[in-house]
Amino acid sequence: MKEASVAAAVILADRATKAWAQEWLFPRSPVAVFPFFHLTYVENTGAAFGLLPGANLFFVAIAAALLGGLLFMRRSLAPAERAARLGVALVSGGALGNLYDRLAYGHVVDFLDFRVWPVFNVADSSITVGAVLLALVLGKGERKSAA
Repeated sequence: MKEASVAAAVILADRATKAWAQEWLFPRSPVAVFPFFHLTYVENTGAAFGLLPGANLFFVAIAAALLGGLLFMRRSLAPAERAARLGVALVSGGALGNLYDRLAYGHVVDFLDFRVWPVFNVADSSITVGAVLLALVLGKGERKSAA
């Protein structure tokens, strides 16, 4: 159940930071923290990089399918495949965090802005780190060595 704790921690961190952004940042946005980093409140109805704006129901369905696939993958992983299990937990936690936003608000709250790419959030970061970890681990053949 360690993976469940990781996913829960991601969801809690994501919800807490988004709640803060909605309450404190929304009326003040953008806030320059450093010249290269701002806190910018955005209500994103699309996907990463603002793709397909307004397709909220489509992204709810994609998230549900992704979570189903991750559950299937998680069940097929051996206990020794810790890195892959961590990747699944990170992607799952992030997907659930953004899914909550889509169901509760009809959009995803983004607020981390490095000025050189689109604004994102904690859930997006978790999904990215988890996906990269899964690609690295599964690409190296961890599945074969753990069997």
